Amino acid sequence: MGGGRLKCMGIIQFIHTYEYIITLENLLEAWRDFVRGKRARKDVQEFELDLMSNIISLHKDLADRTYNHSSYQAFNISDPKPRNIHKASVRDRLVHRLLYRMLYTFFDRTFIPDSYSCRKGKGLHKAINQFRSYAYKASQNHTKTAWVLQCDIKKFFASIDQSILMCIIQRYIPDLDIRWLIAQIIESFHSTTHGKGLPLGNLTSQLLVNVYMNKLDQFVKNKLKAKFYIRYADDFIILSRDKKWLEEILSKISDFLWDDLRLQLHPDKILIRTIASGVDFLGWIHFPDHRVIRTSTRKRMFCNIESKRSQNETVQSYLGLLGHGNANKLRKQIEIDALGRCFQVEDPSAVPTYPQDDNFLN
Repeated sequence: MGGGRLKCMGIIQFIHTYEYIITLENLLEAWRDFVRGKRARKDVQEFELDLMSNIISLHKDLADRTYNHSSYQAFNISDPKPRNIHKASVRDRLVHRLLYRMLYTFFDRTFIPDSYSCRKGKGLHKAINQFRSYAYKASQNHTKTAWVLQCDIKKFFASIDQSILMCIIQRYIPDLDIRWLIAQIIESFHSTTHGKGLPLGNLTSQLLVNVYMNKLDQFVKNKLKAKFYIRYADDFIILSRDKKWLEEILSKISDFLWDDLRLQLHPDKILIRTIASGVDFLGWIHFPDHRVIRTSTRKRMFCNIESKRSQNETVQSYLGLLGHGNANKLRKQIEIDALGRCFQVEDPSAVPTYPQDDNFLN
């Protein structure tokens, strides 16, 4: 998996064949990955009832190039803002897993180190820690004024141009049949405009958006020569002591996004501010010597804990999150609230609490 060779033009290309990818062995390995943690789900159980027949049938369709991606089940979530999620059938999600297993390692090698979304060994916590590191470097240990350019892509997933995405993939994958299978997945969905969008919910979408945005990453790093750049999905920042330079490259980034990727910056989410004034990035407010969790994130955290009746997994997840910033009082509040509900305290006044105002996290 993940094999590549260097072409004369300097482009690393995927060397595995379609026939290798779709073998029964690889389908079974993909199933073992896919089913982990999902055996209690009804649709998974139904597929597993006749597992080998289903996998052999899928293999035949893939081998004959008669595979067609089925429709999606759509539903909405709000965490924190409304999102439209599209869930594929188990059969199609197995194909997603198959391709993801084969392509992830290859494409991941083409990404820059400071792309942090949906990558093994990266993630949100690594991104915010890198921000702190870059803030120190850009400001010379906070002895100089450093500026941060913050940007966000408008309607990111819904705006991905499928034709452009397939052109990018074509540069890396010479095998026509692999490209055909990828196209079956990409073209199985469109947002409000035909030929636009990737579905939130597909495992392949996590990889493909990074393939798409890698063009921006390479432009910012290699053309604009931005030394301190971090991207997490559709959010990205650039740090510099030169505010004028940040203002100049903003228009270049905007032009590149539209000309090369048909994406637009969200006009209400473009900011240039000093690190000392506090930078709201990835759920935390970052200051020179500390960071505190965003007020809206804190409120959502307590609502989720309350709605799930202080389930230990939920509580521990949030306690882990808070361990990445200055939130000791908030950690104590969550622990006390969870303990109080666990023991069904009859008199809430017997359980000490902490003030719930905007200064609480400090």
